[in-house]
Amino acid sequence: MKRILTLLFTLAALQVSAAGAPPDPYGELSHPVAILLIAIACGLLIAIVILGHTVIGAIDIFRDRMKKLPLVLLLLAAGHGAFAQEAEQVAEKVSQPVVAGLTDSTFYMLLTVIGLEILVLLFLLQALRILTGITAAKKKKVKAATEAKPGKPRVTLMERLNQTKSLDAASEEDVDMGHDYDGIRELNNPTPPWWRWTFYISIIFGVVYVWRFHISETAPLQLQELAIEEEKAAIAKAEYMKNSANNIDENNVTLLADAADIEAGHKMFSTNCAACHGPEGQGLVGPNLTDKFWVHGGKVGEIFSTIKYGVPEKGMKSWKEDFSPKQIAQLCAYIHSIKGTTPANPKAPEGVEVAE
Repeated sequence: MKRILTLLFTLAALQVSAAGAPPDPYGELSHPVAILLIAIACGLLIAIVILGHTVIGAIDIFRDRMKKLPLVLLLLAAGHGAFAQEAEQVAEKVSQPVVAGLTDSTFYMLLTVIGLEILVLLFLLQALRILTGITAAKKKKVKAATEAKPGKPRVTLMERLNQTKSLDAASEEDVDMGHDYDGIRELNNPTPPWWRWTFYISIIFGVVYVWRFHISETAPLQLQELAIEEEKAAIAKAEYMKNSANNIDENNVTLLADAADIEAGHKMFSTNCAACHGPEGQGLVGPNLTDKFWVHGGKVGEIFSTIKYGVPEKGMKSWKEDFSPKQIAQLCAYIHSIKGTTPANPKAPEGVEVAE
């Protein structure tokens, strides 16, 4: 008795040290939830003391069977500290307390103590059943009942589901179909119930399917459903491309090859750029855009950057407030398309030659 009480108090001390003491234990212990949990823990502790006293009395009769009990209790005590540490780590991750007005460490400590007491109770109950011979008596009763009916075999769960029958010479007469083929008699051996009901349900499903998809046509067939999904995907793709068009910058821009984009770039160039670079890109105040020489780089990303940010020291403004990224990319496509052309009165080359 003293050893059990000592073990329980040791476990409680381990829990307190692992979970951490609350900042105001007297204030928390007056919380209604804490009072309820403490009352439950005390009730379980009383039950453990009573049951433990009974088990200790039974140990005197069945001492050899209880050699493993201290080892099991020791394992419970060893695992308890690890469980308390894990509960503390979980509680630290939660920013809000589980119960308002009660810290998580106290709440989980009380729950852990109650859970441990329930495990000890279950263990003691099982030990008491073994010590008093209840379990052995139950096994003997089942064995005696089985031996009393040797002619009736035990029916398993699968045999019940399949409704199978073990046939002998006497029971074969009950399932004989009356058909004899050269000494081979036909017995009634129906398929399992679950198989029959699956077959019936498949017939009903087939009727509903034919009516829905082929007669009333209230649902699309597979090819029609594919066409609908492809149409939805095309709409979603167009919307995505429309939204992602303005995500272009000098780092990810690619050269547009579509004739509509080049034509759009031509119109913007004629309206906004021809005053400095000439209507054909031959160069006026700005450099010639049709030769192989470039002042600020001739690659598509470099042209995009020059148009976007401008060259203020040479009088070229930034166009990022006037054109969208897609429009700047269209301008780059047009400028790239006039490379190598021979406009009238081209301006002398400037900058560094850039190979194609």
